[in-house]
Amino acid sequence: MSDPTQPPANPTSNGPTSSAPTGSDPTGSDPTGSDPTSSRPSGASVPPADETPAAPAYPAAPSYPATGGQEAPGYGQAPGYGQPAAYGQPPAYGQNPYGQQNPQDKYNVLSIISLVTSILLVSVVGIVTGHIALSQIKKTGEKGRGLALWGTILGYAGLLGGTIFTIITIAFVIAAASTGAGYYR
Repeated sequence: MSDPTQPPANPTSNGPTSSAPTGSDPTGSDPTGSDPTSSRPSGASVPPADETPAAPAYPAAPSYPATGGQEAPGYGQAPGYGQPAAYGQPPAYGQNPYGQQNPQDKYNVLSIISLVTSILLVSVVGIVTGHIALSQIKKTGEKGRGLALWGTILGYAGLLGGTIFTIITIAFVIAAASTGAGYYR
């Protein structure tokens, strides 16, 4: 029995009617049935010129289980909140490409410096960096406005407190010197 996916070797005959070879050699001296002058190659694997070959049977595509119970977003769909965009898709609105932070997500460095230096009683530095930070935050939209504001307020309070302390100290030194109270009597 022949292979059902292959066409028959001799389509003109319905079966072997003679014991002569099926080649085109009229003398029958060629046992393989191949004729070098023939334009059509012989053999069971070559279909006849008037028939189209059958399509090969391919196995069905394997089905894989979905990972995590989620399906990948289709073309043109934006991923859900907090999920990165799929490879080859543009990022969702409000997300920067390449995994960079948005400028609104980071704190202004000068606002942090302003607050820290004001707490450490370096008031002039806190005031100056606080004003610069407030100006930068207004332009760039970064976080840290409250830090810069409190750094500036504490800087002014520290400057005022330092000034009052200095005035009182000088007044005590002058009062002590004018009374003539001393250790050398």
